[in-house]
Amino acid sequence: MPASHRIVSDVMSHTAIAIGRDAPYKAIVACLDEWKVSALPVLEGEGRVVGVVSEADLLAKEGFQGDQGRAEAFGEAAKAGAVRAGELMSSPAVTVHPDATLAEAARIMARRKVKRLPVVNDVGMLEGVVSRSDLLKVFLRDDAEIETEIRHAVLGEPGAPPGLDVTVTEGVATLHGALADRALLPLLIRAVRAVEGVVDVRTELGTGPTGAGG
Repeated sequence: MPASHRIVSDVMSHTAIAIGRDAPYKAIVACLDEWKVSALPVLEGEGRVVGVVSEADLLAKEGFQGDQGRAEAFGEAAKAGAVRAGELMSSPAVTVHPDATLAEAARIMARRKVKRLPVVNDVGMLEGVVSRSDLLKVFLRDDAEIETEIRHAVLGEPGAPPGLDVTVTEGVATLHGALADRALLPLLIRAVRAVEGVVDVRTELGTGPTGAGG
């Protein structure tokens, strides 16, 4: 398995823009525009995250005004009439811990359909924000760096098949050599794919190139 995985604290923005429960509607819109973000954590007390206000939350008002009296549910009508962050926010907030892996953060974003996650500690205090673009930074790793990690952390592991090497081009890892036991191939591909920055895995093992992923 790969020797190291970057975690959320490695890529997150440590300076997070946030608002309090009493922040008014127009001030929230202005803050989103000024900082070019799509959502803001809502804090109370010493910095505990209690919710998130997103562009979608704010647009409920515009949608309701364009189709007055026809909100699909009472909750939508209530949000359309809200004027403060505490009324507009989605709560509880979808958050992530700083020691979560980038893969874990990506799964949360995909499952909850959000673009940004507040990063909180064990007591819910805001430590930063991680975005989709932060998670994609892993794919900026240099090909030579990825190649070296695969050689040491996958091919160099005890029990790994002997006689294999790898080249990486534009993030695509290609395995070369002879593999005596083809039953090991799926495990090998999975281990290589788990190396951060790998876009795809291909093999050139004996009889010619075979695509191992799309």
